[in-house]
Amino acid sequence: MKKFVNDPADVLAEALRGIQAAHPDLRVDAENRVILRAEPTRAGKVALVSGGGSGHEPMHGGFVGRGMLDAAAAGEVFTSPTPDQVLAATQAADSGAGVLHIVKNYTGDVLNFEMAAELAAAEGVQVESVVVADDVAVQDSTWTAGRRGTGTTVVLEKIVGALAEEGADLAAVAALARRVSSAGRSMGVALTSCTVPAAGRPTFDLPDDEMEVGVGIHGEPGRSRVKLASAHEVAKLMVEPIVHDFGDAVGPAIVLLSGLGGTPLIEQYLLYGEIAPLLAEARVDVQRVLIGDYITSLDMAGASLTVVKADDEMLRLWDAPVVTPGLRWGA
Repeated sequence: MKKFVNDPADVLAEALRGIQAAHPDLRVDAENRVILRAEPTRAGKVALVSGGGSGHEPMHGGFVGRGMLDAAAAGEVFTSPTPDQVLAATQAADSGAGVLHIVKNYTGDVLNFEMAAELAAAEGVQVESVVVADDVAVQDSTWTAGRRGTGTTVVLEKIVGALAEEGADLAAVAALARRVSSAGRSMGVALTSCTVPAAGRPTFDLPDDEMEVGVGIHGEPGRSRVKLASAHEVAKLMVEPIVHDFGDAVGPAIVLLSGLGGTPLIEQYLLYGEIAPLLAEARVDVQRVLIGDYITSLDMAGASLTVVKADDEMLRLWDAPVVTPGLRWGA
């Protein structure tokens, strides 16, 4: 294993130290392993809190900032943050207007965020939660009860973060979050495994002439393992299940194509060049596109496609300014 590490046991702590050194607009609570905005949440603003296992950067800590999250709890690599971590993030982010928890549908994440919400409520903090379950590759797996949460999480954090920045109340923010969550579908394909630093070896064996269709972001098995195919064929394997799952995919959409950590941007754009005509054929009216590494799986070569059916409000909020380490546009 060749990685830029000192001791594998210290990867998260040392990465958080690097985040703090690189981004003065963030504040890192090293004890609780929580990334926060440097400035406290302003009075009257609903706070957005998310988090999950590390190894998926820039999600979630890279999306803490103006227009997106107020805090993110960082679990160990591919491990859910503890209830105490989520509680610390919730307490630190709350300004009195309530907190929205954005949770990916993995059993540990759901249970730990639920427990943290109960603890926060006992202290008088109003908490709403939305669970993202958008992965069409599986209905159930050993990692989830129901579909896994993947790329729609990024789109949701951006759109809902903009609404919270405008001053909407907790009920409105939570309602929009649930609309976005229900409107998203995702599908991933892996060309290689990833290597968890503590393990020092690939998570699973994938021969050079095979690929995993429907892979999870922790390396969980997908729908099938098939022979390596051209980008044209891979695009079909990603688009067709999403379109089929929607039933009616016609209409405006926001599309995210994320590399999984080990795929060069030139390949991501090449792949999107194959995806775009397939979406057009299905009468998906692509209004906004985001391509790059936004939800990754350490060093895995592969890509994840997310399609979110979007209404006018979602599109307006998508265009709102955002300034975070992982995503920046606007003033």
